[in-house]
Amino acid sequence: MIDNIEIQKILAHRYPFLLVDRVLVFEPGVRAVGIKNVTINEPFFQGHFPGRPLMPGALLIEAMAQVGGIVCGQLPEAVGKIPLLVGVNKTRFRRQVVPGDQVIITAEDLRTRQKRFGIMQTRSEVDGKLVAEAEIMFSLVD
Repeated sequence: MIDNIEIQKILAHRYPFLLVDRVLVFEPGVRAVGIKNVTINEPFFQGHFPGRPLMPGALLIEAMAQVGGIVCGQLPEAVGKIPLLVGVNKTRFRRQVVPGDQVIITAEDLRTRQKRFGIMQTRSEVDGKLVAEAEIMFSLVD
């Protein structure tokens, strides 16, 4: 398990944009399973949407990308580099994410090229039901 303090050593993100609370399963360079606990206190709920708070899909993709960043960020060639989101393909949103949900995010390395570019297969679930899925492309930059 990787706690929030350790996550901050891997990812450059900080509040309010650090969207991974904990990592439950971690296989360096292979896969990770992370958690995002969604609360009504999230700043984006003030405007998305008043009276019917929904987690924006773009932030769900970002959370999936951050779990993917944890996977690739632990590769030996990633030391001192930042994993950046450079593309999203095959994205589907299946359900809404609301305050009180615990999103379980899985990211698996599909392929890494030249140790600087790669693609992660990601999926998010709430209560065992698929919420979103996407192929996320990343690049490691100095």
